[in-house]
Amino acid sequence: MKIRMSHRDFPGMAIDKIYPSEFGGLEDVNEKFSRGEFFFGEGEYNELFFKGFHIGYGTFSLKNPVRIEGEIDYHCVKICFTFSGKVSATEIQSDLYTERIPNQYNIHYIKSFKGYLNWEANKYLKLLEISIIPEFFLKYLPTHDKRFNVFREKIERGETCVFSPYNYPITQAMQWIIRDIICSERNGIFKRIYLESKITELILLQMEQISESTKGVAANLNKGLIDKMMIVKEYIETHDLRSCTLSDLAKVAGTNEYTLKKSFKQVFGTTVFEYWNQLKMAEAKTLIMDGSFSVSEVAYRMGYQSAENFTIAFKRTFGYAPSKWKHKNGV
Repeated sequence: MKIRMSHRDFPGMAIDKIYPSEFGGLEDVNEKFSRGEFFFGEGEYNELFFKGFHIGYGTFSLKNPVRIEGEIDYHCVKICFTFSGKVSATEIQSDLYTERIPNQYNIHYIKSFKGYLNWEANKYLKLLEISIIPEFFLKYLPTHDKRFNVFREKIERGETCVFSPYNYPITQAMQWIIRDIICSERNGIFKRIYLESKITELILLQMEQISESTKGVAANLNKGLIDKMMIVKEYIETHDLRSCTLSDLAKVAGTNEYTLKKSFKQVFGTTVFEYWNQLKMAEAKTLIMDGSFSVSEVAYRMGYQSAENFTIAFKRTFGYAPSKWKHKNGV
């Protein structure tokens, strides 16, 4: 199994990666870390792979837009996430073109790939790709929706394709799972079991999201509007919104309340204040797992007037009460 990346301006600096069949043995998680300068810029790229799965994620600083020639000689289902920057790809044989901008993902089936990758970034490019053997992915592909059945048929025919002409927003719940995947400190077979369970959980969220949506996020959304929503997202992540109004956030982005509400949900799959609430719940979960604070103390730190209201909000977000989370983690 092989991946090759090259650039016509740097013929002697091609990247060739060779992997064992189906990405390796049953138990071991193989890891590779690459940091420094590449022919397309500088940054880091990390890989985790084990039987049936390959996870690759990286952040790159690009001096200029880059066009890379790529080649993959194995078939897989590939879930591609773009967190920042812009990515497009053209597969020569099928003439398939795909494009993603910040906070979007799509699901691809690749029989084999030979074509071009185009990368653009104002500041940096941040990507994550999870490759899965089709046999595993098909176990979790629903049958109640025509879109899933069409995708299944194309996989069974060995037809390189993308699940949807529209991309889907990366939700906060998906970001939590991705963070768990990237930051896992387990070892050996336990790490393999953990990563496989997290990938399964990620597929579950995606299948639910797709089932509930009529279409995803159009790839040709106004880039200026996307940038404004990214500014709002960064502001939410670094400020306390308890005394903040939609009007205040609209001013931060240089837009109006209506555009803010509509566009933020289009890009991130949730409302402005629900996104902030999800961040609070993620912080609360971390504090509870730490074990240094009681549920009442965490509720107070999160701005809730009562532990009861906090417990309701926590359960609505995670599906179980904070006391159960403490017990689950031995706190």
